[in-house]
Amino acid sequence: MQSVTMAQANPNDSPATTAKPKKLLAKKKDLPSERISYPFWFGGSASSLAACVTHPLDLVKVRLQLRSGDAPKNMSGTFMHIVRTQGPRGLYNGLTASLLRQMTYSTVRFGVYEEFKNRFTAEGSAKPSLPLLIGLSTFSGFLGGISGNAADVTNVRMQQDAALPPAQRRGYKNGLDGMFRMLREEGVKSWFRGVWPNSTRAALMNASQLATYDTFKAVLMMYTPLGDTITTHFASSLLAGFMATTICSPVDVIKSRVMSASHKQGTARLLKEIYAKEGVTWMFKGWVPAFLRLGPQTICTFLFLEAHRKVYRRFKGLDN
Repeated sequence: MQSVTMAQANPNDSPATTAKPKKLLAKKKDLPSERISYPFWFGGSASSLAACVTHPLDLVKVRLQLRSGDAPKNMSGTFMHIVRTQGPRGLYNGLTASLLRQMTYSTVRFGVYEEFKNRFTAEGSAKPSLPLLIGLSTFSGFLGGISGNAADVTNVRMQQDAALPPAQRRGYKNGLDGMFRMLREEGVKSWFRGVWPNSTRAALMNASQLATYDTFKAVLMMYTPLGDTITTHFASSLLAGFMATTICSPVDVIKSRVMSASHKQGTARLLKEIYAKEGVTWMFKGWVPAFLRLGPQTICTFLFLEAHRKVYRRFKGLDN
């Protein structure tokens, strides 16, 4: 009987032709077994490092979304205008507020998402479904948007400040100075200016970034020979960045305009004014610089995050 069953194998199959399927099958079996609880702050740390790399692109994006008068209309023109008028250091206006934002917003959104993902995934079970990942990332993003709103308002104002007439500039020294001056001069409500569009944008961002990254990463690890490598991390984060930019663009424009205003203005009224002046194109105003900022930012964030995880696993003796 043994000789009969052995004879059913194809004699033309070589070890080379069967090696890849066996490796892929092994990866499919091993994929669900990895469950490690990483420190809560990893997401905030990785996002802060990414912000140091991509801050100039974020600054250009905000300037384009808030442009008025004869200000440059494209990314390259805005970039060169900043360098000519303020020097290279002008590209990092508001960096301290950006880092403060990442330490609050990103720490919460990543930390809550990973914690809930571990809680809703039983040990040794399959990876969470896409709908579950979207739900968890949406909730954690909303919480992150609320926790980081004050720093986000400061960030937008500091990035816009140099483009304003001298009489209208706020002159914040750094992120903390900006937050406390807002508190003294405008009251605690200023910390929550635009909190609802900002939290909605954060929820959409998290859902389209974290959930899609985890999904793309799992698919690439299961159905390609790439494995858990930097190539997989790069490809997954690039696709996640594209999805996040497209989904978040309309809310991002509204958020920037509400936060930059010095007076209270309802979101519905603002939408009506924007639509009357610019039509439906306002929804994707600044999309290219937004993607050129968010794409690298997403890639850098997840590459730094995976590097954090790798070092942690090695430190804990879990690398294998």
